[in-house]
Amino acid sequence: MLRVLAHAVYRRLFAAQVVALVGTGLATVALGLVAYDLSPADAGGVLGTALAIKMVAYVVVAPLAAAAVARLPRKWVLIGADVLRLVVAASLPFVGEVWQVYVLIFVMQAASATFTPTFQSVIPDVLKDEDDYTVALSLSRLAYDLESILSPVFAAALLLLIPSSALFFGTAVGFAGSALLVVATVVPRRGGDSTAGTRPQLPFGSRARRGAELFFRTRTLRPVLLLNLTVAAAGAFVLVQTVVIVRTTFGRSEDVVPLLLAANGVGSMAAAFLLPRVLRRVPERRAMLTGAVALTAAVGLAPLALGIGEPVRGLVAVGLLWLLVGLGWSSVETPVGRIIRRNVPPADLPDAFAAQFSLSHACWLITYPLAGWLGTAGLSATALVLAGIAGAATLGAARLWPAVARMR
Repeated sequence: MLRVLAHAVYRRLFAAQVVALVGTGLATVALGLVAYDLSPADAGGVLGTALAIKMVAYVVVAPLAAAAVARLPRKWVLIGADVLRLVVAASLPFVGEVWQVYVLIFVMQAASATFTPTFQSVIPDVLKDEDDYTVALSLSRLAYDLESILSPVFAAALLLLIPSSALFFGTAVGFAGSALLVVATVVPRRGGDSTAGTRPQLPFGSRARRGAELFFRTRTLRPVLLLNLTVAAAGAFVLVQTVVIVRTTFGRSEDVVPLLLAANGVGSMAAAFLLPRVLRRVPERRAMLTGAVALTAAVGLAPLALGIGEPVRGLVAVGLLWLLVGLGWSSVETPVGRIIRRNVPPADLPDAFAAQFSLSHACWLITYPLAGWLGTAGLSATALVLAGIAGAATLGAARLWPAVARMR
């Protein structure tokens, strides 16, 4: 898998992604601590609102940003987004009001909604070989999973040496490192730039809609929209209700929560590690639909695990189900870049990746609050409803996805 890192341009870009993710992970931990410092009585509400603002920024800004920077060199778009995130992160330790946190978080996440799709659109132009590109997608997935598992540990270690507000300076350092790595990289021109002079320039509104229109008009991209909902429905139950399962259902301490979430991350990393070899023999359609069925079934079986009376056995059962959710989650998400690259003209890749970024997060914007609100009616009922949504989305994707289409 690591052979792809021999490519100098990709190696620098991947390193930029990793250090930026470390910074983002530190910011997530620090944000919760700052929320408590500013409003101890309503820290959960402050953090929840900040995370909701993050999702709104992802959904709204990504397609608009893709349209706004369509004529700019991608290298400078990446650097500009990193610099903006650096400035915001360095400002967060000095906030004194909750509304200031909300504004800065929106700006930071708007910059991320510009950086990530642009970064994703560069990689297909760097790695032309499909096997290498598949490995790059898996490495990217591994980086996200490692960030979610290791960043809290790294933050905890730093908090032994520095105050919590200083974690934001660690975030700023991560974004600075990312920007410097991009500066040192020769980023390829946009796919299709050689014909840019002969192509009509679309109005801003048309450019902003372009990516979404590609998804709805392209037959082999439509199933991806539904599979995004499958992942969001199952993932929201895991991420929102794990703490309730540990503390309320099984009466265990909060230090068990990261262990269950780590099981989900381990499953995701295992799938990401195996997928480059699997996809040489198995079409994306089969791999992704199998993963969707697996994570749907895992959430659907959660009520059985929750009904186990003995806490240790019950938590082990939940951990195994969360491992299965992680396997399915990565199996669905990792190959999406291959499908977009194969079915979208090179010049439209930035718009397509921005649309995928926005539309997938729109699903989470629906399922996050749904998982929370339904939880008041009982965890078993919540699991069954979300499993039902995931199952319906998976069935719809299977029906929309032509089995005979060229998927490899």
